[in-house]
Amino acid sequence: MTRLVTFADGTTVPALGQGTWEMGDDPAWRDAEQQALERGIDLGMTLIDTAELYGDGRSERLVGEVIAGRRDEVFIVSKVRPENASEMKMMLSCEKSLERLGIDRIDLYLLHWEGRVPLEETVDAFRELVDEGMIARWGVSNLDLRTMERLMQIDGAEECASNQLLYNLGSRGIEYDLLPWMQSRDMPMMAYSPLGRGGLLEHPLIVDIADRHSAEPAQVALAAVLRNDGIIAIPKAASVEHVEANADALEIQFDIEDLERLDQAFPPPTQETPLEMI
Repeated sequence: MTRLVTFADGTTVPALGQGTWEMGDDPAWRDAEQQALERGIDLGMTLIDTAELYGDGRSERLVGEVIAGRRDEVFIVSKVRPENASEMKMMLSCEKSLERLGIDRIDLYLLHWEGRVPLEETVDAFRELVDEGMIARWGVSNLDLRTMERLMQIDGAEECASNQLLYNLGSRGIEYDLLPWMQSRDMPMMAYSPLGRGGLLEHPLIVDIADRHSAEPAQVALAAVLRNDGIIAIPKAASVEHVEANADALEIQFDIEDLERLDQAFPPPTQETPLEMI
């Protein structure tokens, strides 16, 4: 099953992609990680998310090796460090990312989080990269609603294609205001760490629902993130087995009882909450 999400410019991507945080760091895992990413592409998980920060470029290099000869099949997302988000530094950062990835254009280039560089300058730098053909579109990551509203006051910021955020059953704060705000603007949200960290997958309810659906807890957690429109999940899978399991999460169809039990165990927010980040 393939579920698609559409950007404002009409470009479609799979709702289920692949994350690469902490991949490429350990040479002992490199072959397994490469095989997992390749298998993910084969299964239709063709959106791959990386960043210059991840392993100081090692993740981008790993992705570059995987997509060599398959560039037309994939949608590549990378991120620029906040300290490199100025007009002076962003072009150099982007050039280095392109070199590590072995491509001539990044499909979506994100500001990793807001730093000291004024957003106005960052938007101008992004737009220059679009004009130069080095990126196809740009977006942000880890920006809360107030910052997004401030961003939208900047000339050209209406081009912002996405906001990548921490989102999983244990971190639902964005559902109160930020996610609806983005959905009303047809701005897809990219969910990082959609499986949570720690003991989320050991929660008795998730285990029980997984048993009911003859599935794995990780598949239930992933399906819960993907149940709303306009969401792209980018779980990391460092083995072929895990990436195949992630792909099967799209097959899970929750019933009303499942959804009610999930909301009871992991309540949706009833008020504004500070944005969570990892």
